Amino acid sequence: MINTVFSLLPPLIAILMVILTRRVLLSLGVGILTAAVLLSEFNISKTFSIILTATKGIFISDGELNTWNVYIILFLLVLGVITAFISISGGSRAFGEWAMKRVKSRAGAQMVAAFLGIIIFIDDYFNALAVGQVSRPITDRQKVSRAKLAYIIDSTSAPICVVSPISSWGAYIIALIAPILVAHNVTETSAFSAFIQMIPMNLYVWTAIAMVFIVALRNINIGAMRVHEERAVFEGQVLDSNKPAPGELKEDLPTSNKGTVGDLTWPILALVIGTVGSMLWTGYTAIEGKATLLAIFENTDVAKSLILGGLVGLTVTMVLFFRQVFIFKGVNGSLMVTGLIEGVKSMLPAVYILMFAWVIVDLIGQLETGAFLAQFVENSNLNTAYLPVILFIIAGVMAFSTGTSWGSFGILLPIAGEISAVTDISMLLPAMAAVLAGSVFGDHCSPISDTTILSSTGAGCNHIDHVMTQLPYALISAVIAIAGYVVFGLTGSMVPAWLMIIVLLLMFIFVFSRKKNV
Repeated sequence: MINTVFSLLPPLIAILMVILTRRVLLSLGVGILTAAVLLSEFNISKTFSIILTATKGIFISDGELNTWNVYIILFLLVLGVITAFISISGGSRAFGEWAMKRVKSRAGAQMVAAFLGIIIFIDDYFNALAVGQVSRPITDRQKVSRAKLAYIIDSTSAPICVVSPISSWGAYIIALIAPILVAHNVTETSAFSAFIQMIPMNLYVWTAIAMVFIVALRNINIGAMRVHEERAVFEGQVLDSNKPAPGELKEDLPTSNKGTVGDLTWPILALVIGTVGSMLWTGYTAIEGKATLLAIFENTDVAKSLILGGLVGLTVTMVLFFRQVFIFKGVNGSLMVTGLIEGVKSMLPAVYILMFAWVIVDLIGQLETGAFLAQFVENSNLNTAYLPVILFIIAGVMAFSTGTSWGSFGILLPIAGEISAVTDISMLLPAMAAVLAGSVFGDHCSPISDTTILSSTGAGCNHIDHVMTQLPYALISAVIAIAGYVVFGLTGSMVPAWLMIIVLLLMFIFVFSRKKNV
């Protein structure tokens, strides 16, 4: 069953069930069970042993604490507590009122979220959660649905990180590229230079980001997104109250009427400074040789940095809460326990989904689903002119099925290098850029992707609602990117490929702007 076509069954079953039942934990659970059955070769007792081992692996790996997963979970819980106390201190209310005077349209609120997504390019996890915290009061006041906010967050987190050399993603990709260039005797280009040259070749990323601004400015609502936007505009409900939304407080907490904008901005600013500072510190302390900015980001411990930054943000939040209690007398001190409990409870749905996703990704890895798809690429008789478009599609399928773009990078980038080296070395950079683009696309669409999960958490949107409303925009962006890669294959130049993308985006604007939108 390992490294065969059957290895595709668990992700396909999980994804199909998610679409059909809209029950994410049930769907992931069935996918996990299917993967374990295949790994155990239908041995029932071994099946449950495999599931138990994979679940244990979330917390304990190689006899040691799995700090990456544990720190991510703790960061989510800390962020939930910060959100609760910002609300209690009156920060969210004050910030919403302040924003209403300056952001006076639904398009403006969406543009603020989009620009914040681009500015915060250090890490996709941090991007998704931080942008959500800042943007939610603004978009809620302007009656922008949480589904639309989640789409904006998701489309400006991983896409902007994958083309930023100074980010956790950029450092990881450059580290992968370096040995590929050495292996194929490409000495005239450094790994950093190759990364920079690949940025304009990542057609999906730029198409997806352009789509965000088009959708925001032209108010284009496709498919299920129209339902959410109409409910927000006409009924004032930014999310479906009948569905659980990770990151959303379960009950209305008492709010201080003496809160200020600073009660929201100072905790978020402390969170940003604390996280970025921790990333610089953990990266610097891990370097043995010369400490360059790129080397720092290559060696940084993202998960540790997130929890350290979260604790800094939480400390500032609690100081402001106690100021409201003892100085302004705006709220009762007994709300401290309530805030802690409600903050943690608000993040539990996201934690559960994330844990299930980690388990199924682990089992899919053991089934070597990615390796099977990679082998398919290697064994295919590819026309090198169409290598980028084919790799884009394969990377998209792989990332969608496995829920990890980084895993797809690790598997497919060396394969792209190998195929290019033995056929046409001039295709090396476009082929690797297409792998990056396709992996982000697949990850963007996958309901089992941690980035997708955290985007819905940051926006306070039901996870499946986010997946289903985002899918049409992601697919349209992918089709436009594919057309660009086809033109590149025909012409051998990125200039006509970009012209094709611009023309198709203009056609998209013309066609969908004529339709009646909210």
